[in-house]
Formats: sequence, structure tokens, C-alpha cells
Amino acid sequence: MLQHDLTVFIVDDDPAVRDALGLLLGVRGYRTAVFASAEAFLQAWQPAWSGCLLIDIRMSGMDGLALQQELLRRGCAMPVIIMSGHGDVSTARAAFKADAVDFLEKPLDDGKLIAAIDEALSRARATQSAQQRRHRSASLLSELTPREREVMQLVVLGRHNRDIGPELGISVRTVEVHKARLMAKLGVDNVADLVRISMLDQED
Repeated sequence: MLQHDLTVFIVDDDPAVRDALGLLLGVRGYRTAVFASAEAFLQAWQPAWSGCLLIDIRMSGMDGLALQQELLRRGCAMPVIIMSGHGDVSTARAAFKADAVDFLEKPLDDGKLIAAIDEALSRARATQSAQQRRHRSASLLSELTPREREVMQLVVLGRHNRDIGPELGISVRTVEVHKARLMAKLGVDNVADLVRISMLDQED
């Protein structure tokens, strides 16, 4: 399934390869952006970009593995597919160690390429969705009062209202009021969802 709001970023110093990949993917409905070098991509890269990277391993200047590692250093979470006309075990191992989705040897097999891109875009979509959930949770949690946050932290630890009250120096009835208010603010109606939101907050 195509992810129309995600982009396949192609980084290859061979203009013939760039043109061929751009055409192949374009006619299949993928949105693409092409770059002639790793340096050109890094100069243009923006943290808000989403999609996946299709990178040639051997390029003049910075090579594909170095680009992959630099992007990881910068906190870029876009999935990477490595292409190589000179595949070897050690290079493939290094690519996978840096969390490449796939390592494809040239000449590229269209079926394997499309399968790898679809897998990469699925990972990108999952990452994007998780980030959106974290941002939404952070926004909702920011609306809690300090006392409501204290109650929430104890609830997600499995404490009962009758135990939370004495620990915070408030009545059980007050605990119930705080719990009801914080769950309403967060839009949840059970403790399991409350735990999920608190865990997303901790991931930040």
C-alpha cells in the first residue's frame, strides 16, 4: 500500500540510476526526491522530512554508510535501504548494524526494491504515528495539575485509592475527585489507557 504523504529520498551519484529510480517509482505513485551526493542531501535535510532513504553505498565524497551513520547521529529516524554494485558480507553487516531495512545489490530487482520500499515506508508510518501519539499525550499531560499528576503516577503503579490518600495526605474522596478529573482531561476511561499515556510520556 502506498503512503502518499511520505517521500522516497534517492541518494546516488550516478545520474542514470537516479533517473531510472525516479521514473520507476514515480509511475507507481511514489513521491520521490533525488540527490546527487550524500553532502547534497545533508545540506538540504530537514528534521520534519518523513519517508525513507534509498542510498548508494559507494559515492564520491561521503559514502552511503557514512551518510547512514551521520543521519543516526543527527537523530534522523527515517528508515534506510542501502544499494550496492559491489556487495560484500562485511558491508552488508555494517549496514544492517546501523538498522538498514534492506541491502540490495545492483542491478536492482524491481520486485525486491518495491517490497523493501513498502517495508521502509511502513516503518516510517509507524514511527510517525508513535511520535504523534507522544506529542498528543504530552499536550494532554501538560494540562494536569501537580496534584493530579501525583495521583496519576501512583495509580499507574497499581496503588488503590485507599492507599493513595494517606500517602499524599488527602482523603480517599479527594483522591477519587482528582482521579476522575485527570482521566477526563486525558480522555481515558480505564487504568490501562492511563498507563499507556504515562508510558508514552516517559519515552520522551
